[in-house]
Parts: sequence; C-alpha cells; structure tokens
Amino acid sequence: MEILAGAVIAAVIFVLLIAVYLKNRGEEKVVPKLESRTPFKIEARDEKSLTLSTTIEFFNAGKQSAMIVDAICHPQLPFEQYDGIAVRGKAEREGKPREDDYFEALVLEHQESVNLIAKVTLTARKNLSLEEALSHMVDFPIEFIYREVGRNPMHWSIARIILTAEELTKLAGVKLIKE
Repeated sequence: MEILAGAVIAAVIFVLLIAVYLKNRGEEKVVPKLESRTPFKIEARDEKSLTLSTTIEFFNAGKQSAMIVDAICHPQLPFEQYDGIAVRGKAEREGKPREDDYFEALVLEHQESVNLIAKVTLTARKNLSLEEALSHMVDFPIEFIYREVGRNPMHWSIARIILTAEELTKLAGVKLIKE
C-alpha cells in the first residue's frame, strides 16, 4: 500500500511539474497595432471605383510561435446605411499580393511582426458617378478578421478600423455633402 501511495504522490508531483513548466513556456499572443497603422492611400481608381489600402502591423507579443491561418477584410456598409456605394474588402500579406483573394497562412515567431494590408474597393451604384456617390458618403467600420493558432486552440480575432466619410472624400478629392 505504501508503494502505491508513493507512486500516486510521485505521479501528482510529476504532473504538477509539467504544468508549471508548460505555463512558464508561455503561449502566442498576436496583437494588431492599430494605433500605428498607415493612413489609407489610393491603390487604384477609375470612373466607377476607388480602391484604398492601409497597412497594419501584427506583433506576436507572446513567448511562443503563432500562425495566422486566415485573414478577411470585411467592410460593413449595408445598403440600409448608404446605398450609393458597394464595398468589398481583401486581406493581403505585404509584398505578397495574390489575384485569387486567397490568404496564405504564415508563421509569426515570438517577438516578431508581420505587416498585413486591408484593401477596400468602393464602387458607385445606382447610375451615380464615383464623385457623386462619394460626396454623400457616411462613416463605416472595416473589420480585419484573422484566425490564429499556437499553443492555444485556433480562434478568430477582430481588429476594427473606422473609415470616416471626411477622410475618404479628402483622399478622393471630393467635397463631402452633409445631409
């Protein structure tokens, strides 16, 4: 009986030591640095559409490597809020654009950063010119949604940016008409 009790105590101590070791090894912690993102800039423009982009640094503040498995740029401008513009988003790795809209997963070592780009294309609707549509623009959020994994289970996180009508129209060289 004493041998069995000694074995149980040894097993419990072993499990506790492993738990302490794993806790001290840490985990990943991907942090989007929204306060230092770049201002929006014009990527492309034609008669009916305007594509803007901003670059966001993602920093792994944790003690372990992380993987950003997927990223989605999701502008939120429903027609109920403003129906003169249709908006589409795209997430890209800086320096690695893809034409197929696929986000290629990446490993982010601890204490390292990667720049990801949020692209937003605004297209005039309802037979409006781009300038007419933009002149009546409203503020809208852009969610940069990313899925990460490391020692923690895979999970989704959201970095939110607000693109104001004032910033957008100034960048596009259009006078904002406040209604």
